[in-house]
Amino acid sequence: MNGSRRLPLGTAALTLTLLSVVLTGTAYAAKPVGSGKGASTEQTGGADKTGIYAAARIQYSGSVAKNGGTGNVTSSDVNWEPPPCWYAPYLGAKDFKKKMSKDIDSQMNAPGMGGHAGAALSELQRHYEDEYGWTDTPGYEDYNVENDGKGMFWAAVENPDEPDPLKRSSCNDLPFWVPNGQAPPPQYEQAITPEILAALAYQHMQLPDTKVTLAPEAITKVNLPTWAWLDKAVFDEVQATAAINAPGLNLQATTTAKPVSLKLEPGTEDAETYPASGECVINNDGSIGAPYAKGRADETPPCGLKYLRSSGNGTFKLQATITWDIAWEGTGGAGGDLPDGTFGNDQAVTVQEIQAVNR
Repeated sequence: MNGSRRLPLGTAALTLTLLSVVLTGTAYAAKPVGSGKGASTEQTGGADKTGIYAAARIQYSGSVAKNGGTGNVTSSDVNWEPPPCWYAPYLGAKDFKKKMSKDIDSQMNAPGMGGHAGAALSELQRHYEDEYGWTDTPGYEDYNVENDGKGMFWAAVENPDEPDPLKRSSCNDLPFWVPNGQAPPPQYEQAITPEILAALAYQHMQLPDTKVTLAPEAITKVNLPTWAWLDKAVFDEVQATAAINAPGLNLQATTTAKPVSLKLEPGTEDAETYPASGECVINNDGSIGAPYAKGRADETPPCGLKYLRSSGNGTFKLQATITWDIAWEGTGGAGGDLPDGTFGNDQAVTVQEIQAVNR
């Protein structure tokens, strides 16, 4: 198998810069389109008007963020990051040759392309035409067209939701050939896999709003225990799926988030929480806390809080944050755990003094 790795120091920066000019769109950063909860979105470099298959589409389905943007789940692991880029099928051999030949010829004839710039382009052209390579980067004969239909050239795809351009461009290997049905060589660690798809599904997952039910609702009294709970009917596991399909490649991964606990933060230090940690664990039936009912006024709520002073003319911002246990399953039985995710909302709570009447 032929594979193309990074160029040696000295020609790498110039040649890769020229490559980005020649293969405009090779490192795709296309925004996903469409989508709402339960809908499907696509992230794609697109196909041109002739139908050339360019940059395998990633399709999202399940509970994904509106407009295909980044979801609202936040990883509890500050060191975890979704993939900034990856390698995916780009073009078949004949279409790759057509595009490369046309774009290289255009750049070679452009003003100012002499000297080192012209030499770098010439090396790039030889790499795909004459088997010219560097160290462990063997080249190709005539763009490998004798194997057209038996595989595809893979190229870099940028994650459009990664804000750091240096990270987005970290997939800087030249396009390389992968036969249909075979995995890319192991040195291409960022080649698309079910695990990468699972991380992208995590990134785009849309979690439900975390509005807890309170009793008393919205307006409570100083030193009066306020019950808080979430019913299982409105609080259940969430799934998002990312899939990629191309000639010889069909991968998918489903990421599942299961709620495990509710964290209450009263919005003021002058308050107590039940339990004292403010962390309400999930019940066996999937609910959190317990609904308040008549006759339970003297009981301590299993999940709730008590304000120790009035909110005056304003309100306290009660923050209710759910922690979600997140795992994934993918093609070929792959799977594993991802960092816990969190998502929370603020709720305005008015706290009044208990008025006493003297007679």
